[in-house]
Formats: sequence, structure tokens, C-alpha cells
Amino acid sequence: MKNTRQTNVNTLRDAWIEINVSNLEHNIKEIKKSIPNNTKLLGVVKADAYGHGSIMLAPTMLASGIDMLGVATIDEGLDLRQAKIKCPILILGTVPLWAIESAVQNDLTIPVYSDEHLNACKLTFERTGSRPKVQVKLDTGMNRIGIRSEDAVEFIKKVQKLDFLELKGVFTHLAAAEEPDKTQEQFKRWDSVISQINTKGLLLHILNSAGSVCYKKENSNMCRIGISLYGLHPDYPQGVEFKKPELRQLISLKARIVNIHTVKKGEGVSYCHTYQAKSDRIIATVPLGYADGVPRLLSNKISGKINGAEVPQVGNITMDQMMFDITGVDAKIGDVITILDEEKSIDNWAKILGTINYELTCRLKVRLPRVYTRG
Repeated sequence: MKNTRQTNVNTLRDAWIEINVSNLEHNIKEIKKSIPNNTKLLGVVKADAYGHGSIMLAPTMLASGIDMLGVATIDEGLDLRQAKIKCPILILGTVPLWAIESAVQNDLTIPVYSDEHLNACKLTFERTGSRPKVQVKLDTGMNRIGIRSEDAVEFIKKVQKLDFLELKGVFTHLAAAEEPDKTQEQFKRWDSVISQINTKGLLLHILNSAGSVCYKKENSNMCRIGISLYGLHPDYPQGVEFKKPELRQLISLKARIVNIHTVKKGEGVSYCHTYQAKSDRIIATVPLGYADGVPRLLSNKISGKINGAEVPQVGNITMDQMMFDITGVDAKIGDVITILDEEKSIDNWAKILGTINYELTCRLKVRLPRVYTRG
């Protein structure tokens, strides 16, 4: 039996996502095997936990040993605070200067890497009497945001002397954890900075999902874990010895059959008739389409499962519906077709499309109800 809990969702749809919370607990245990015992874990829940539902999953993460949560924007942090999530929350992306006060008022830690940030923090302190909590963001090679490593030591030492803010940590992002040579270059820049500052009491983090498994950094006391939490593997480096964690995909995608009909030999299915029947076929329609996050480019390239049978998706995936060839399968209207689950990994979609699993889980969030299961 499954214990089910769900957020306020539209339950009148015949298509939905299931999230297995037990698999999340399992994945965190697996991740912990790869890191030193005294290393803290930051769980990345940006983009609504990569499409899995941050508010629903955060309590399980924290109960399973996650120490801090990471989001991309103040709005994402505010959503968690409004849901009574009280743990430390770090905003990983740039915070607008005019929004720093909102971050401070809601106990969100912000990244700083410029004098403009420091001036805005000072003004916020003068207006509110509250000291902003900050972490210095280094750019060691991503070339996205952050202070360049050659300028970082002076900047960090200056920040440490300021009494109108609280410096909580220093962090950077690996640009290519799957490429050891590039990663080692970033490590050298990181090491140079960290060796020249007083790190007492600071959180230091450079390793991501792949990095935490494949590399060891004694001058890093926290790992940021994103995609691995959700049971999907990042790209790992070649030529590096490591033990691949046994992860379990959280997400399943299901839909009920709403129509069954016969397509005669030679007839086409869906827009542009990209599928034409070579013999009489039984076609089932489910109310799921690219507006729900199933890419149209997957048309005629994926399959589903129904009553133990594998059935191909046929015809162009439309905005709200898609079709499956269920010829020879014992099925009726109302039966469930599973499009994704632990066996039918979303990695298969990523391989077909030449993209990454991260992108595809984030797409599955537009209007699909989410049901949270355990077991």
C-alpha cells in the first residue's frame, strides 16, 4: 500500500506525476557514502526542486541529513519560508541590489562579489538594523557570476572586517566536473584563494553532484547536491576512479487512456501524419502533451507501459494529447499508461534529444498534478 500526500493540485486531470519520497531518502544515504563524515550537504532545490516540488520535498531532505537548501532566486527562497521551512537557505544566483532587504527580512543568505553588493548590504543594515548573511561567490572558471579568483583574497579580507554583515561562507561552481583537467585548473584557483584567508567558521564549497563522488577536497567542508538527489546521474569524468552511487529516480509520469479506436491500414495519426498504419491498428489517446513538458521532438521515438506490455507512442505529440499503439494489448478506457518510471528513465529522453536530464525534469511542471508516494 502507498501512503500518499499531495499539494493543492488540479485533481481533475487524467495525467499526473508521482514522486517517490522513499527514493529521495535512499539517494541521500547513497550520497553520504561518497563524502567524509564531517562534510555538510546543501540540497539544491532551485526550479521547484528540478520540477519535483521543493516545498513537498524539503522536509524529507532535512530529516534525511541535508543541512542547507540552495535556490536560484529570492522568490524561490520566499516560497520555502512561507511554507515554514526554517533551515539555512542560500541563494545561488545574483540577487538584485534593491531586493537585498527582502532577503534579509526573510533570513536568506545571499552571494556577494562586488563593492556594489557590499554598499547595498550596508544600506540595508542602516535601514533595518539586521546584518545581511552573505557568502562570497568566486569565479574560478565558470565565467558566469562571481569575483575572479585573482581579486578574491583582497575582497574576502575586506568583507571579513565589515561589521554590518555576517560572512557565512565562500563558494564557487565547477564548470566541467566531467573533465578532470579543467576541474584541476579550478581547484588550483580555489586552493590559492582558500590558503590565503582565515576560514574559521566559514562554509567552503566547490563540489557538486559529480564532484562530490569523484573528487576529494580537504579545504571544502560542504557539498552542493542537485540532480543526484532526484535519482539521476550527472556526467561523470573519464579516467577517474570512483564508486558510482546507486540512485533511484523519484519521478514517474502517468496518464489514463481517454479514447480507444481503430486506425485502418494506410491511415495517418496526429498532425502531419508522421505515423501511417501499415495494417489495422488499435490506437489509445492519453491527455498529455508538450504543454505538459513532453517535448514534441520525442514524437514516434518513445514508448509507454500498460498492463505489463510495452506500447510505442505514435504520431506527433500535440499540445495536450498523444497516442499509443496498443494493438494486441488487453486495455480499456481508464487504464493507466506509464511513460516514465525507474525502469523507463528520463535519461532515455535526454539521449534521444541530445540534452541533459536536468532540463527535462524542469519541463515537467507546467500543469501536471503531483502525487507524493512513499514505498
